[in-house]
Amino acid sequence: MKKIKNILTLVLSGLFLAGFLLAAILTPDKTDSLAERRKLTQRPALRVSAVADGTYMTAFEKYTLDQFPLRDGFRALKAFFSGDILRQRDNNGVYAAEGHLAKLDYPVNTDLVRHAAERFSAVYETFFAGTGAKVYYTVVPDKNYFLAEKNGYPAMDYELLADTMRAGMTYAEYIDIFETLSLDKYYRTDTHWRQEELGETAETIAAAMGASLPAEYETVDVSAAFRGVYAGQYALPVEPDTLRYLTNDMIRALRVYDYETDTEIPVYNLTLAAGRDGYEMFLGGTKALLTIENPAAGTDRELVVFRDSFGSSIAPLLAQDYAKVTVVDIRYMAPALVGRFVDLTEADDVLFLYSTGVLNHSETIQ
Repeated sequence: MKKIKNILTLVLSGLFLAGFLLAAILTPDKTDSLAERRKLTQRPALRVSAVADGTYMTAFEKYTLDQFPLRDGFRALKAFFSGDILRQRDNNGVYAAEGHLAKLDYPVNTDLVRHAAERFSAVYETFFAGTGAKVYYTVVPDKNYFLAEKNGYPAMDYELLADTMRAGMTYAEYIDIFETLSLDKYYRTDTHWRQEELGETAETIAAAMGASLPAEYETVDVSAAFRGVYAGQYALPVEPDTLRYLTNDMIRALRVYDYETDTEIPVYNLTLAAGRDGYEMFLGGTKALLTIENPAAGTDRELVVFRDSFGSSIAPLLAQDYAKVTVVDIRYMAPALVGRFVDLTEADDVLFLYSTGVLNHSETIQ
């Protein structure tokens, strides 16, 4: 009887493995993971040299992990087992607290924060030193500022980060927006802030630069459900966020030009709201260089904003008191190239607007 049981176990195990092997062979490879918002590894080319030096097997292992049948289901099972059975407090670095998902980010990488300040200083010296432009910078806290420490998770030293930036940007005026923000002003499933909650924050930044913003906005609900970047990384089912945007007659009149595609684009692209990353509806998402012209502006002032993705949703609000706003993301475009397309030296005001997450991992800033 024991022998039959062992044989049966062996046969069932073999059938199980054979079934997954067959599924892996017959299932077409996927190019993207919608949940993780990344490209999936594709089958590596079989070359003698790659087999000889071992790089083929390394690449093939990554390929099989990315293209494994029922991969998302197994990710969810692993997340459930880690949290509910092993009682781990985070999954893939993402944790849940107070109805929000957030990703651990600590400690402060002072060398990388200094690197960011050095790159901003190089931009200042290249384009704005001696031009008379007024230069400002602001730091956007991540959700850990409101969640991590009080819920028992490790948190970065935000004061140290701010002091490090202050020491490296003595030529610029710091605009403190921490007190204008709170947890409910961020999406529950994403890293970003919610534009419909940025009225006070935008007014604080504008006032510091001597600009004024209208008090009246219309809040528009976007029908598409929004599951942010943390929803996919967390791997367990979560309720989606609601996408909303602010508009008024002046914002509707803004004209946005995208230098990557040489086309005019909408301030809010509702088609992208239903795509892989709904937050990309704001100014088209990751764009290296944009200009926003405001034909209804009451001034002829020009603003240049160096920003990360948080700037996509606040730039249209700041544009209301400027004739022209140039929006630059030097993670995707070397600063030296910007001058080939636009004249930055005409700026009256310059704003560096970056989140703590980007400053603390500034390898991408050129």
